[in-house]
Amino acid sequence: MTAWHSTPPPGSLIVTFYGAYGREFDDGTVPIAALIRLLGAVGVDPPSVRSAVSRLKRRGLLVPAHAGSKSAGYAPSAAARQLLEDGDRRIYSRPRPDGSWLLAVFSVPESERRRRHVLRSRLARLGFGNAAPGIWLAPSHLEEETRHTLQRLELTAYVDLFRGTHAGFEPTAEAVARWWDLAAIGELHRAFLETHEPVLRSWARRRRVPPEEAYRDYLLALDAWRRLPYADPGLPASLLPPDWPGERAARVFAGLHARLRDAGAEYPALLRGAAG
Repeated sequence: MTAWHSTPPPGSLIVTFYGAYGREFDDGTVPIAALIRLLGAVGVDPPSVRSAVSRLKRRGLLVPAHAGSKSAGYAPSAAARQLLEDGDRRIYSRPRPDGSWLLAVFSVPESERRRRHVLRSRLARLGFGNAAPGIWLAPSHLEEETRHTLQRLELTAYVDLFRGTHAGFEPTAEAVARWWDLAAIGELHRAFLETHEPVLRSWARRRRVPPEEAYRDYLLALDAWRRLPYADPGLPASLLPPDWPGERAARVFAGLHARLRDAGAEYPALLRGAAG
């Protein structure tokens, strides 16, 4: 019944799994055998799981536990746990923009241009739009996450943050269309809808919710959805095109979450119990 175009990258699915269900394992540690079986349910073969785990270890996102044991497993690092907690706020709730903006102004010496690249890429990943060189802005509700992200990356010495309203000479909606690529963001929403709206309609016609099927469809939907609240940082509806698909995409994900998340949790719970 599932409608998906291709299996997402294994590393992405592993991060999605830890965000959805992995933290419910003891200390967040998932035995590698269980992880292989859980990723197998969404079409990832064991060698791909092992390779993806190795990459996530090198990136400092997963840390091994019980080294040398047959039950060796992996847990999120402290940095990864913070990223997952930030993701919880973004992914599972819709922001209520108040019309004010968070402005990030930065200056990085040429001798530290690597930090400049990290700073620009991190602000973009947080959902900031680029108003001018060294000037980025976002809806003000992103302030807390922006602050501790910059602190974690030791970038605060290069950035000043301001809050305020737009008082420019062009309408704010026109300025927003320059600061963000709304056409590209809209296409991301439409791609999500094309794949996952039929899945929601299919589940709405079913009375039973088998755990493994619910787990599979929810994990794939969550993996596709979790990037959208970062690409689309929650701009005020009054500043968006009239046919904006973001709210419809959010309703579809909310419907899948309500229908499948808890039922899907029964599948990893079986493996968690076996590991215990």
